[in-house]
Amino acid sequence: MKNSILFAGLILLAASCSSESDVTVSNAEAGTAPVSVRVNNFTVEQGLPGTGGLTRATESVADYTGVKAITLAFYKSDGSQECCTTQLRADDSNYDTFGEFSLALPYGEYTMIVLGYGSEVPIVLTSKTVAAFGEEKSRETFVYTQAVTVSSSTPLNLNATLNRINSRLVLRSTDGRPADLDAIRITFSKGGKGFNPMTGLATSDDGFVNTVTTSVAVGTTTSSITNFFLASDEETMNVTIETLDDDENVLFSQTVNDVPFKRNRATFLTGSMYSAGTSAGFSVSTDYLTAYEMDF
Repeated sequence: MKNSILFAGLILLAASCSSESDVTVSNAEAGTAPVSVRVNNFTVEQGLPGTGGLTRATESVADYTGVKAITLAFYKSDGSQECCTTQLRADDSNYDTFGEFSLALPYGEYTMIVLGYGSEVPIVLTSKTVAAFGEEKSRETFVYTQAVTVSSSTPLNLNATLNRINSRLVLRSTDGRPADLDAIRITFSKGGKGFNPMTGLATSDDGFVNTVTTSVAVGTTTSSITNFFLASDEETMNVTIETLDDDENVLFSQTVNDVPFKRNRATFLTGSMYSAGTSAGFSVSTDYLTAYEMDF
């Protein structure tokens, strides 16, 4: 599968590729070529939780608001970064059309990486094989990669079709939030926040913790989302759920064993989390590709 990658942060424009206007003299003499990159429409697949249904819709990057930033990067054959530039949906000061790029590249062999993701906080792109959201929570992430050769001044027109690479947990309560609840802490025994743009897989499988602050009204059911990356296309792991008061005292704790996850799919855990003395039974369903139910 051709993957694609996402990345964020206008800060990275300082290290960006040359724009077309910078190379108006002789491309042949300068040893560069104008390059246009267009992020194509892409297919969003979503199952209907609990029904087993599956819907597919072709979305344009401009219309799919889940992508808040697109980063385009080119890496040379020695692994060093030639350039990197980012478009933020909320700031059109450096683009005419979200998802369309115009730049210039010196002659050479490159790996092109395109990242689309749901955050405006810059992804940390350490190399073409290591990317992470840093202190930011991991977000919905789409990636595309392609080998590119620039050997003449003839303009190159490239297209990138993005593919979703993240997995997702949606944790939903069937009972209402108590007054003393401040946050929900979710601990995963596998997976990670970083990923390899070339494979779409996690760079670490050591697990991680995501703490979600809860602000819904007392008595209202809660729903929290965690996006993350798997070390293989499918993984089964244990998930520990803890509810916390504002002093981080644990009000409720339960570990759900053998929860299934898959890339481009959301797993839903649904159950009682707040009722006193409850022995919670959680149901599991999955989204994006197929539906799957599980109780805990």
